[in-house]
Amino acid sequence: FRDDEDTFKILIATDIHLGYLEKDPVRGNDTFVTFNEILEQAQKNEVDFVLLGGDLFHDNKPSRKTIHSCLESLRKYCMGDRPIHFEILSDQAVNFQYSKFPWVNYQDGNLNISIPIFSIHGNHDDPTGADALCALDILSCAGLVNHFGRSTSVEKIDISPILLRKGRTKIALYGLGAIPDERLYRMFVNKQVTMLRPKEDEDSWFNLFVIHQNRSKHGATNYIPEQFLDDFINLVVWGHEHECKIAPVPNEQQNFYVSQPGSSVVTSLSPGEAVKKHIGLLHVKGKKMKMHKIPLETVRTFYMEDVVLADHPDLFNPDNPKVTQAIQAFCMEKVEMMLDNAERERLGNPRQPDKPLIRLRVDYTGGFEPFSIFRFSQKYVDKVANPKDIIHFFRRREQKAKNDSNINFGDLVSRPVSEGMTLRVEDLVKQYFQTAEKKVQLSLLTERGMGEAVQEFVDKEEKDAIEELVKFQLEKTQRFLKERHIDAVEEKIDEEVRKFRESRRKNAEEEDEEVREAMTRARAHRSEDAVLVSASSDEELMDTGAKAYGDSDDDLPATATRGRGRGRGRARGARGQNSTVRGSSRRGRGNTSQESATSSRTYKSVPAKNKSILD
Repeated sequence: FRDDEDTFKILIATDIHLGYLEKDPVRGNDTFVTFNEILEQAQKNEVDFVLLGGDLFHDNKPSRKTIHSCLESLRKYCMGDRPIHFEILSDQAVNFQYSKFPWVNYQDGNLNISIPIFSIHGNHDDPTGADALCALDILSCAGLVNHFGRSTSVEKIDISPILLRKGRTKIALYGLGAIPDERLYRMFVNKQVTMLRPKEDEDSWFNLFVIHQNRSKHGATNYIPEQFLDDFINLVVWGHEHECKIAPVPNEQQNFYVSQPGSSVVTSLSPGEAVKKHIGLLHVKGKKMKMHKIPLETVRTFYMEDVVLADHPDLFNPDNPKVTQAIQAFCMEKVEMMLDNAERERLGNPRQPDKPLIRLRVDYTGGFEPFSIFRFSQKYVDKVANPKDIIHFFRRREQKAKNDSNINFGDLVSRPVSEGMTLRVEDLVKQYFQTAEKKVQLSLLTERGMGEAVQEFVDKEEKDAIEELVKFQLEKTQRFLKERHIDAVEEKIDEEVRKFRESRRKNAEEEDEEVREAMTRARAHRSEDAVLVSASSDEELMDTGAKAYGDSDDDLPATATRGRGRGRGRARGARGQNSTVRGSSRRGRGNTSQESATSSRTYKSVPAKNKSILD
């Protein structure tokens, strides 16, 4: 491809995970350094724009350091006087409908953008909270990133492309931010996902689709098969998968190509992460494309090796009393070899970090005993970036039917989470209740609903998620029983509740809607609490004055019990006051037993409709 007025040059990267291990003294800056390198390459190659495939941030709520470093890099590399040579033909109010400024950043008269960045969100930095905002929305509001591909409906998804034109080349850029895989799978099966096409000359467009979902199969419906995607697409940029397979691979059935750029930082010590990291420089002219791989030079090197002790009967005999020392010496030799390789590679690249990542997986099946990993790791504290994780011991599950000595390390049963095994919170909840005894089985709530609520609680820090889901499902069951006019006989009530629960379990869409409604209530509750706390701040100042003159807690005004009371008493040093209700008995603040029995939230009033199940 010759660079001319008809050729698009696009820098492609995914899964940058800014802020990953930011508090680690050795690896804390890795993500920021590599992000700078990616933007440096964009500037050096004079690209038309940068396309990111999700998970720009590692955490849903990035720290101030992470946000600051990101803004610093974007301002340094993406602002300037270099002209933009392509135009947008589509309705930007539709493309950027969730933005307060629904137009592309380089057309904003108040900004001077030299390299536009288009990005979808990933599963790590997806929208949450009362206003359903994500970290990308902050960058979008600041005019540094164009966030697109967002969808909020659980009933229908219409993917409207951003239509770009440079000379005679036209690109239809489709994007779909991360959605729970099982939900998206079901929507594809039910034909609820539509990719809209331009009316004029629809065959003259180069169709580029960026997606952030599971590509490899993690369960029956916990991934997105490539054949679900429309066959008019020319290239799919697939985010979320961390193994670098950036060279476009044809899908023979659908007649499109798939490029999987992979992550730019090692976030798990698994084989896929050991593959050399790259970003892509995509050239598009007319309907033709070419992907140029650019190796990342600032990524910390990662070496990994597998050892099966049973494969070395000449070296290791499990009956030998000194076999453990022999195994340890053998492992040290392997680690030293990997360190030598890393040092040789680093000599050719001064930008690479000094300390490499090293992983040695040792299969000790066959009567062997593992040695002390802690003592072993002490020898390499100053040589490797991950001294605590160098050695991983595991044992194969014994298979009586097969005597195959070859191990498929991809199918190991005993891999921990760090080895790349996907352990999701909702799966653990479901698994727990499926295997639990009958007396602790759920009879009113559903496993799916509880799983989703626990995931929101863990991943998104929605601390009211579980409580709100329980209340929501309880109220719904109460309404159902009242509408059916069930006689107040315990057996009848139990039977009806069981039937109602089963009907909800079978209707997955209705259950999704339930969970969404409960999460919305949890976010709204948090916002309301924040308003109550801030609104009562003036009264708290008055409380301080009142306390100075009173000798007992009875002198406090009644208004102090509104809202959650978070942080009260701490600000004014009054540790014994009973205005702090939430969690105070655990902190030993001298509250009475009556207060500790109070629920975790203090309501202004209890409406009549919230009666107990007995009522």
